[in-house]
Amino acid sequence: MSVKILPIKIYPDKILRQRAAVVKKIDKEIKRLILDMGKTMLVNEGVGLAAPQVGLSIRLIVVNTKDGPLALVNPKITRKSWSKESGEEGCLSLPDFLANVKRHKKINAIYWDKDGKKIKIKAEGLLARVIQHEVDHLNGVLIIDYLKKKGLPARFREQTP
Repeated sequence: MSVKILPIKIYPDKILRQRAAVVKKIDKEIKRLILDMGKTMLVNEGVGLAAPQVGLSIRLIVVNTKDGPLALVNPKITRKSWSKESGEEGCLSLPDFLANVKRHKKINAIYWDKDGKKIKIKAEGLLARVIQHEVDHLNGVLIIDYLKKKGLPARFREQTP
């Protein structure tokens, strides 16, 4: 079986606004999806990708690290630093759009890896930002939700909550 490049769901696709379901079992299909999502993220020059962005409303994200794509199954942010910083973010589901988003500088999270092992991670800087962005996707939150409606391009204004 070869690795597939998956089509990216573009806003205002309804799946991007759903709260994703917990992954109950890490089986062959999930492992295949992890590979496909990693390849899809890299081909699209992304730094992260959430399963809802490829049409599956499940709690799975991949993030790009120096060692390649890292899969986080059922990720949960358990601690956030008080300090925040603003940074420019893009999103594969919002093409040709960048937003300045304030995020926590440091986070702690737990997740399960592709082999079903529970992992605790401390992240800061770009990795912390990417994990927060992708976990937002699992909760139906997009970067446009951090902006004031009047500052949004017209193509996003009508559909934002």
